[in-house]
Amino acid sequence: MTDPRTLGKVAVLMGGPSSEREISLLSGNAVLAALRERGVDAHAFDPAERDLWTLKDDGYARVFVALHGRFGEDGTVQGALETLGIPYTGSGVMASALAMDKWRTKLVWLAAGIPTPRYRIVDADTDWMGVVAELGLPLIVKPAREGSTIGISRITTVDNDELMDAYDIAADHDPLVIVEEFVEGRELTASIVAGRALPLIRIEAPDGNYDYEHKYFSDDTQYHCPAGLPDAVEQAIRAEALRAFDLIGCRGWGRLDLILRADGTWSFLEVNTSPGMTGHSLVPMAARAEGVAFPDLCVAILEAAHVG
Repeated sequence: MTDPRTLGKVAVLMGGPSSEREISLLSGNAVLAALRERGVDAHAFDPAERDLWTLKDDGYARVFVALHGRFGEDGTVQGALETLGIPYTGSGVMASALAMDKWRTKLVWLAAGIPTPRYRIVDADTDWMGVVAELGLPLIVKPAREGSTIGISRITTVDNDELMDAYDIAADHDPLVIVEEFVEGRELTASIVAGRALPLIRIEAPDGNYDYEHKYFSDDTQYHCPAGLPDAVEQAIRAEALRAFDLIGCRGWGRLDLILRADGTWSFLEVNTSPGMTGHSLVPMAARAEGVAFPDLCVAILEAAHVG
């Protein structure tokens, strides 16, 4: 095991100004406790309350980014840390910004043959019946640059302006709004750590609704790891998840969400470059399936911190 003294003084960035602040604080405090358990000189640092430039003045040697959403996961804080010359965990500026944008992620994946649901970018003047004719029902409407299922609606009928209402909800969070076909199947997630795809997790949420509440606070959501898939299917998905991760330029660690259809095909929904690290979180769950304890996972992620 790495001597924790060689990691220096560590800032765990948590909280921040995004709509995912609440979850980030949960993640950050879990990481902080885990690192301290392993003897790391780790300290909480909330960029919503302190200027980032004080990281340098206070002698921090590296940063564990436990921020979620805008500012923390979209390349903004990564760029600031690059400027300060402080090594940090996770993906760099370009990959963080690209992964945060679900539309542009799709463009890269589709160009490389990575399967992803059919979609349309929409605005207030969109012909909604044309979208339905093209993509069918149900539909998923979501802000293109948000996380944690914030601002997402599932639309099953269009008799009472449901699509326009869903657009308004999404546009409150981001002017860039995407409508996707709903893909029926088993919900899976693939975690990537240090260049490896960990065992898949199959998610069963009440009524198939893996929303903000069921993702972070409900005990009704069931997680299956192993996912119960044939080994050949599991290995094929894990290999393609790693390729999809690498295509975006991601590094260090992350998580990809996907749907496995009944016919054996799958579609990747998005990639998360700073996944949750709460008691309900998926990357720690996948690591546990390989015998890696949460504190050791946090140390391994921290060890890979670098600049550029």
